[in-house]
Amino acid sequence: MLYFIDVIIPVPLQKLFTYSITPAEATFLKIGMRVAVPFGKSKIYTGIVAKIHNEAPTTYEAKDIHQILDEGPIVNEKQLQLWQWIANYYMCTLGDVMRAALPSAFVLESETIIVKNTKTIDETILKDDEFLVYEALQHQSSLKIHDIANILDKKNVLPVIQRLIEKEAIAIEEEVFEKYKPKLVRYVKLHIKYASESALENLLNNLSRAPKQHQVILTLFSISATTKKPVKFADLTKESDASASIIKSLIDKGVLEEYFIQTDRIQYAGDDNEDSKKLNEYQNTALNEIKESFKEQSVVLLHGVTSSGKTEVYVKLIETVLSTGKQVLYLLPEIALTAQLITRLQNYFGEQVAVFHSKYSSHERVEVWNNVLNNSAKAQIVLGARSSIFLPFNSLGLIIVDEEHETSFKQFDPAPRYHARDTAVVLAHIHQAKTLLGSATPSLESYFNAKQNKYGFVEITKRFNDVLMPDIELVDIKEKQKKKLMKGHFSDRLLEEMTETLREGQQIILFQNRRGFSPIVECNTCGHAPQCPNCDVSLTYHQYRDQLRCHYCGFAEVMRKTCSACGSPELDNKGFGTEQIEEEVKLLFPNSKVARMDLDTTRGKYGYEKIITALEQQEIDILVGTQMLTKGLDFRNVKLVGIMNADNMLNFPDFRAHERSFQLMLQVSGRAGRTEERGKVLIQTYNPHHNILQQVSTNNYIDMYNEQMNERYNFKYPPVFKQIKITLKHKDYTKVETASIWYAKSLRNVFGDYILGPESPPISRIRNQFHKNILVKIPKKQSLSKTKEAIIKINNSFLSIKDFRSVKVILNVDNF
Repeated sequence: MLYFIDVIIPVPLQKLFTYSITPAEATFLKIGMRVAVPFGKSKIYTGIVAKIHNEAPTTYEAKDIHQILDEGPIVNEKQLQLWQWIANYYMCTLGDVMRAALPSAFVLESETIIVKNTKTIDETILKDDEFLVYEALQHQSSLKIHDIANILDKKNVLPVIQRLIEKEAIAIEEEVFEKYKPKLVRYVKLHIKYASESALENLLNNLSRAPKQHQVILTLFSISATTKKPVKFADLTKESDASASIIKSLIDKGVLEEYFIQTDRIQYAGDDNEDSKKLNEYQNTALNEIKESFKEQSVVLLHGVTSSGKTEVYVKLIETVLSTGKQVLYLLPEIALTAQLITRLQNYFGEQVAVFHSKYSSHERVEVWNNVLNNSAKAQIVLGARSSIFLPFNSLGLIIVDEEHETSFKQFDPAPRYHARDTAVVLAHIHQAKTLLGSATPSLESYFNAKQNKYGFVEITKRFNDVLMPDIELVDIKEKQKKKLMKGHFSDRLLEEMTETLREGQQIILFQNRRGFSPIVECNTCGHAPQCPNCDVSLTYHQYRDQLRCHYCGFAEVMRKTCSACGSPELDNKGFGTEQIEEEVKLLFPNSKVARMDLDTTRGKYGYEKIITALEQQEIDILVGTQMLTKGLDFRNVKLVGIMNADNMLNFPDFRAHERSFQLMLQVSGRAGRTEERGKVLIQTYNPHHNILQQVSTNNYIDMYNEQMNERYNFKYPPVFKQIKITLKHKDYTKVETASIWYAKSLRNVFGDYILGPESPPISRIRNQFHKNILVKIPKKQSLSKTKEAIIKINNSFLSIKDFRSVKVILNVDNF
């Protein structure tokens, strides 16, 4: 009987590829194991076994697999179920999902190996560059492409390799490399031959002439006696104050023996655990209501005002779930938040907490993956950003999605363009687990679902310890400018409050949702502003590097001294970002310690932690930052929050702009006054009578919800209608224009008036690609799956037209 497997490979293919296997391989292989398979002319990919069967493919001959890479499955069947749902719902392929889900160390890549051909050839027919490669192969058994590039000192060596293949001088092989390397720690111990007392005495006498080596042996004994644990090489060098070469010479002499133990890269080194805090009556009521709601509903929305102690409620729920032997997934929108929460959760749960996010190296991610897969004691609670929904849970009992309104939960590029909150609900359903969504400013979608009784709903309306909500004041900067009461970007009111707060020894947060120094540099003579050559945006000035940068494609150039259009030296900055605020604060408050928290200052692995720790330990008086500051961080000593300019958020061309502005402002306000003293928030704006600002100042979520939902009903936007955004991109404007008109017309033939576009987005060219957007609105009564089928049919027809084949199409379901 013939055996076959269907394999998912990390390539965007609509169907799975089938490979043939031997009966022995069929008995060994299981669904979820990795195999190396040939694909295309000479490439080898890592694939995941999705199905084992006996049906040969009808349209092509199944190739044999290259090799089996695992002893057991690294992906379980529940994960594959989730992958399939993501591929169907978000209109992408299983290959896309696989690439996003697996740590890159699991997705082995093949490398091309050049070897000498066995038959001898006439060397005179070789050109100079060909001969150099051929001669190198006389001394080495094989070469890689980059080795040849180094030998010939040029980048493109493929033509040379091609000519050598034609002359039969070389052959090509593909070799698969395992990327993950376990971390080995080097230990030392005394050789067994010195175990007896007499042998040890002789050794110490012999070493008396080498005092440093003698000291090493004595130190080894003292460390072993005090710790009762194996002794690390590094600890021995440090404690004995001897160099590594002295210990190495003792190993070479056979006095010491070295050995290696495999360890995890991430270790919890905490002390005894704390007990979780006692809940107040509001938290207790909320906890009991959540447990009650879970009896009826699988998903519950917890709407708790900022600083109401939602985290403590989560901790109590986690304790309950862990006692039943199940795993917990705690999702957070930002890595900045994990830094604070890791400490809090580890104080309660010790080494049961595992952390998973993009700042971890691929080796660290593999270790977390394996711990979750094996249901290890080290991974009973997983704390992570959106990608942690892909981990191989075996027995998930609860998923907590904290700050569920955050747009960071949505993946934009590349595919799969999934939303972690919605995917978490499906993942919990697959595991028959519960989902708790928590936020002080819930998204309209979640609140709408709670109102429709699709989700359970629980509220905490009071802050912890009955601390008052911050006093929010709107400052009219148009009025202040008229009266000349502004110093730079600071109103007299804000400066007055800042001076008062600093005098009291409290801290200040200033929020400006733009990084860089100023968004536009403009010539005062001719009005020219430097533009990005690849995108339709002006370059942002970054003072700390004296650079003009594009925030879309990363293009950068040195700041110009004169205008490139007219040569005038009169260049002026328009608008302001976090850098400019930081500089102004330093001038206004020279004796205060000022720091900045934005994408530029948090690039390193511990970038977030350093700034957050410094603020917690009161090493910073004034912190200037972008929206990273708004995400549920808990600072005990911040009394004042200043929002520098509320208008640039409100006037954004997006139907969610008002909802987002409300959430951002309320969240950043929530950082103020989290202990006994009431906090103060000052919002600077040109339009203090704007509805959203009035709702923020009175903390009125319900009014905002009703007003926004009214608009969504009128204009048929989510959550009333679902929507799919289709983006077409190409470097030729006329081609993308023609293609988008064809695409929109085909959609209109099926869906009628529910199609908007094609329309150029506000920034219509990014990375030299022109963009066109088409919006498909889907009423509640219309079948979502049938709509998607129709779109995929149109998409396939589109791609089969020769002229349109080079136009890239992006399908974004529930675009945020």
